[in-house]
Amino acid sequence: MSDRDQSDGLDHLFAETVQETMDSSVYGAWRDIRDPEAVPLSFGFPYPDSFPNEELVSAAESLFDAEGERALQYGGGEYADALPEVIADRARDRGIDCATEDIHVTNGATNAIDTVCQTVLDPGDTVFVEAPTFMGALRLFRNYGVDIAEVDMDEAGLDIEALAADLAAREMAGEPLPKLLYTIPNFHNPTGVTLSTERRERLLELAVRYDFLILEDDPYGQLRYDGTEPPPLRALDETGRAIRVNTFSKTIAPGVRTGWIIAEPSFVEQFDRINAGGEPSFTRGLIARYAEDGRLDRAIEELTAGYRERRDRMIESLADRMPPGTTWSEPDGGFFVWVQFPEGVDAEGMLPDAIDEGVAYLPGSFFYHEDGGTRNARLSFSHASPDSIDEGVAALAAAVRTEAPTVEADD
Repeated sequence: MSDRDQSDGLDHLFAETVQETMDSSVYGAWRDIRDPEAVPLSFGFPYPDSFPNEELVSAAESLFDAEGERALQYGGGEYADALPEVIADRARDRGIDCATEDIHVTNGATNAIDTVCQTVLDPGDTVFVEAPTFMGALRLFRNYGVDIAEVDMDEAGLDIEALAADLAAREMAGEPLPKLLYTIPNFHNPTGVTLSTERRERLLELAVRYDFLILEDDPYGQLRYDGTEPPPLRALDETGRAIRVNTFSKTIAPGVRTGWIIAEPSFVEQFDRINAGGEPSFTRGLIARYAEDGRLDRAIEELTAGYRERRDRMIESLADRMPPGTTWSEPDGGFFVWVQFPEGVDAEGMLPDAIDEGVAYLPGSFFYHEDGGTRNARLSFSHASPDSIDEGVAALAAAVRTEAPTVEADD
């Protein structure tokens, strides 16, 4: 027996959650989605020209000039130590009462969510999530053996009245109440919608009434193309129940792998203990140096212009090309448009044909814990060029017409 055969024979030793993932349709679809010939409307990657290569090189050189080998030591140097104050300043600019003792720096946003999970969740706890929601968060929650309950969404974000009714029914029936509710309030992944201020306030009231924490994930909040920003949940919170997660992956580059958590100091103390060593010290110093002199703010202005152009092109192309019966969200920011196809179209089943036509997307079913999203797809406008977005939407429209040719009868 070859080494390869022996390795395959050890699959039964994988954790149960890994085996379940391997058996899922999502696992099998990843290879197809990465087809290099298809226009990539699938993953929320920044477009290549958005990366501040020269500015980061300059920041690294000046960091070494200032700190020498200290920049590469465990813990880094003074600039690494300064990053929490940079984060606190930027949080205060968004209305959050924040000090450095409220901040824990992480190795990206996913590491931040995982750190919160390690700190507050026990097997059997109940976690509420939006339906649909970020698939990476679902994967993390499943790893902790919690019970996941879904709450519907609409065009204004999380359906707060449906949440309130569910909580009341659970309390009356003596059923478990949530320990944590996970939400993406700004330019939601995957739907692109934004939670209204009124619903944010009501959500905080429910968190107090039913004694649960809110995990506010806001990776896209600074990438706004229209309208005004509602206050962050953390800014509205007077009880310390809102734990905020953010990242530099969308405003600098994914490769910097630096995120953070804003929470009460008692939580941060535990994050520091649980996630000790989980923060990239060199990158901390690099980002602090890069953020000086307004470079980060200027970069965000340029990013906003580039993403706005791509968002507009996708919305225009959908309106021009998609067959009758297709609807989509029109986000004020972020990376994603949520499409609903006509009756009879199975987005996951159509994916191989769409790839053959020349476009890749993520089926809506990937973003639900239970069944859902059969007719939906998440389209990302962040990575492809505007012209490629046109090509991708044209290919998608062709696939939909093949999947449900009767839709033209409504034209």
